[in-house]
Amino acid sequence: QVQLVESGGGSVQAGGSLRLSCVASGYSYSNNCMGWFRQALGKEREGVAGIYTLSGATTYSDSVKGRFTISRDSVKNTLYLQLNSLKPEDTGMYYCAARQATGLMWPWSSYLQADKYNSWGQGTQVTVSS
Repeated sequence: QVQLVESGGGSVQAGGSLRLSCVASGYSYSNNCMGWFRQALGKEREGVAGIYTLSGATTYSDSVKGRFTISRDSVKNTLYLQLNSLKPEDTGMYYCAARQATGLMWPWSSYLQADKYNSWGQGTQVTVSS
């Protein structure tokens, strides 16, 4: 059974940075698709970044492109999300997600769709104040 545990959230001022981590158990990082999603209060869950773990290829939503970076460490079975130049609108609960099926997803927009993922972490809260 796949278990995902996020950490690294917190409260920062606008312009600050955070690094989120997601440790996976029961899951292989060798040839899979993973993503980071966020959900603000009263809003739908939004995909912000996705990665194909075999090649390290990544994709981002327009709202975070150039500010956030998704990466993975296959040895540590850990997924990361570096958040830079944070804005108040980045506030929300951030979730790590893993897809059970192996192999690349296509098109790239699939990586930001919640229904493409089977396993989810419990979330870590990010709060950005102005």
